[in-house]
Amino acid sequence: MATSTEPSPHVDHPLGADEADTANTLPDQAETVADGRDDQVDRRPNPLPVRTIALGTAGSLLILLSAFGAAGVLVSDPVLGHGPLSWIRYGHGQMLATATLYLGFGLVVWAWVRLGRHVLAGRVGSRPVLIGAACWMAPLLFSPPVFTRDVFSYLAQGTLPLYGQDPYAVGPIVLGLQEVVQNVHPFWQTTAAPYGPLFIMLAKGVAWVSGTNMILGVVLMRLVLLGGLALLLWSLPGLVRHLGGHLPTTLWLAVAGPMTVVHLVGGPHNDLLMVGFLAAGTLCVLDRKHVLGIALVTLGAAVKATAALALPFLVWVWAGHLKSTFWKNFTRAVAAAVATTAVVFTATTLLAGVNLGWFNALQAPTMIVNWLSIPTAVGEAVHTVVDLFFDVNKSWFVNTTRVIGGLLFFAIAIRQWWLSRNGGADAVRRMSFVLFAVAILSPATLPWYLTWGFVIAAALPWQRRQLAILVGAAVFLVLTYSPAGEDLLYNWPFIACAIAVSILAGISLVRHDPLRLFNDRHELVTVDAPTKV
Repeated sequence: MATSTEPSPHVDHPLGADEADTANTLPDQAETVADGRDDQVDRRPNPLPVRTIALGTAGSLLILLSAFGAAGVLVSDPVLGHGPLSWIRYGHGQMLATATLYLGFGLVVWAWVRLGRHVLAGRVGSRPVLIGAACWMAPLLFSPPVFTRDVFSYLAQGTLPLYGQDPYAVGPIVLGLQEVVQNVHPFWQTTAAPYGPLFIMLAKGVAWVSGTNMILGVVLMRLVLLGGLALLLWSLPGLVRHLGGHLPTTLWLAVAGPMTVVHLVGGPHNDLLMVGFLAAGTLCVLDRKHVLGIALVTLGAAVKATAALALPFLVWVWAGHLKSTFWKNFTRAVAAAVATTAVVFTATTLLAGVNLGWFNALQAPTMIVNWLSIPTAVGEAVHTVVDLFFDVNKSWFVNTTRVIGGLLFFAIAIRQWWLSRNGGADAVRRMSFVLFAVAILSPATLPWYLTWGFVIAAALPWQRRQLAILVGAAVFLVLTYSPAGEDLLYNWPFIACAIAVSILAGISLVRHDPLRLFNDRHELVTVDAPTKV
């Protein structure tokens, strides 16, 4: 039972003030929230943090409205292109729209951090988190793409097979449809699709329905990719049960966070579909539904190849459920997993009507150069120093460090795989680490790649300080690209501001109002630890 110096029982106070901060929670109880212990149960009904949810919803609505001028808008916009509101797309109007979009994003982050404080203090459970996430996502379902233009590439790549072209051999530039091609980022106009047969089939279906109507195509693509979110929502309670996390915290991280709300849904990105299959398949294998689990992860790999890295780890989980000698269990699990993967992948490829040219197209992202990839960052840093004394080509340094990064990843993956041989939750934990490692050690790293392993790791126990770091990282990863989808990683003044904002967001999770912008409202509150729901 909660007690307070004020009579109001509401969860939320006016903006900028929470009813109780994590610091006001009993210390042992505050740690229990993130540790995932379930020996203490909150008998109270979970209240709804209405003002926090409304704050994030207002921010999301601001993103929606300003996105028509500042985000990934159509080159020839039938809605605003020549109408009385076209000013929002150009000059000072676009600057105002961009500022408004960042304001909206700030409100979403503010609401997410406030909601996180409620979760850590045990004031809310899973349902309020899901309601908040739904309210923040809903406006973005109808928004122009934000912080990316990838969805236009998806639609163009789905259009290619409709016109008899191989999406793994040619880029959208070969299409004679100006309405489609002109909206694709120049980098991808001449680049083959690096996505699997399942995604090409889905993109083809969306393109068939929407035709050259890009607005309809973007909305339909988001709805298709929401299937991944549905799989994720179905999977997370079971993953928490196996991995020992705390469900409200997991949902707050993996579903309500800006990486999901803004990048995966607002983007949108097909990584959402991949991680949904990955999470569902992992849960099925842990629940001894081995064939179904391997099939689901294979479908994830048929969206983006990265999901295939999970399969060797899930083989150990399968082998651990068998009752024979170690090597017999391993051999049986490998044989069954390989057979399942081969059947599912072959069937998907045939249904999609494509060939195996996808494997050659996987090299396309390596042409992206940015310092989010650790090997690329090291290569650029070394070149910067050497270039002070010698005029040398940067590509030699970057390519060399990328090879070293690939070898390092290979060593890490092999070691973690062997250490996973006992199966169970430990194998899944190591699997999530390897998915994180491939994201940052690959030749190219894009912000949303970090969600690959994160959606699984979110079901693990977390400490408050770790969560604060995750908050800062999530905010920064959204800000690395402009609302229109352009790389800002080399705009150093902007990146300095993004880092400062991200640090402030992380600190705000564990320290209420660190900038002291609002009047102190000290309250004495006793909060029971939350139930796992």
